[in-house]
Amino acid sequence: MRKVKRALISVSDKSGVVELGRALADMKVKILSTGGTASTLRQKGIEIIDVSDYTGFPEMLDGRVKTLHPKIHGGILGQRGNSDHVKTMAKHGIEPIDMVVVNLYPFEATVAKPNCTLEEAIENIDIGGPTMIRSAAKNYRDVVVVVDPGDYDDLIAEMKKNGGKISAQTRFRLARKVFRMTAKYDAAITHYLSTVEGEG
Repeated sequence: MRKVKRALISVSDKSGVVELGRALADMKVKILSTGGTASTLRQKGIEIIDVSDYTGFPEMLDGRVKTLHPKIHGGILGQRGNSDHVKTMAKHGIEPIDMVVVNLYPFEATVAKPNCTLEEAIENIDIGGPTMIRSAAKNYRDVVVVVDPGDYDDLIAEMKKNGGKISAQTRFRLARKVFRMTAKYDAAITHYLSTVEGEG
């Protein structure tokens, strides 16, 4: 088990995120965050580092591009036990990201609205979120990925019990949940798009 030292938190559903952020901060975990999540945590006195400050690139294109950056995905996908990965990360100033806490834009809730337009639906197709959680799940041996606020309490309890560490069994269980979520998410998008006419 490896100690969690750096976490990235970016959530649409902010249920329990303040409590999680505070618990992580109390355990000396450095927190990277974006947009509304960063504002929510900062307003509650939780110290965070904006992803844009960490990467050196601002959020751009109306928020479409925030986390799609090598310093983020290198930090998630880099294998800690691979010496070549470790050297490459050090060369490019990429710090390991040990935990990814992300949930996705509410696509299904958006398209369920009676007057939802195609444009509104398209803007609620999450790109960065699925990319981060799939990356973290792929590298579950080194990264804890959390997509369900219902897991926060157990996660905090395990970290407190184990000195900031999360077991391999928990990491694998949480990784499986990611692929169930993204499969369901993509199926919802596919279903919706099959029911509407495209616009040029």
